[in-house]
Amino acid sequence: MRTIMLSLAVLGIASMPAAAQSIGGTYTVAGTNFDGSKYGGEATITLTSDTTCTIHWETGGSTSDGICMRNDNAFSAGYAMGEEIGLVVYKIEKDGSLRGLWTIAGQNGNGTEVLTPK
Repeated sequence: MRTIMLSLAVLGIASMPAAAQSIGGTYTVAGTNFDGSKYGGEATITLTSDTTCTIHWETGGSTSDGICMRNDNAFSAGYAMGEEIGLVVYKIEKDGSLRGLWTIAGQNGNGTEVLTPK
């Protein structure tokens, strides 16, 4: 996903229960593009309030930035790639990793992405 992106990422996630783990931190990124090719890199999520955060990806030689929110074990992201708009939806796993699928508006298929805490 990020190998073809030089974009602004915008994430959607809402309030979390008190028992939920913190989402902030640095993550190793491992993903696949629509064609199955792999990419990797690093993502950093920084909490900005009780319900919001910022995210910065460095993957495949490109960078992306966005805002984020969380809803229980769901973490979703909307992002812009130039004039294209995309969506990624992650599930927060018990081990703290984020496992997701992403797509781009008007294109067939999807890619995958896993963010693993460092």
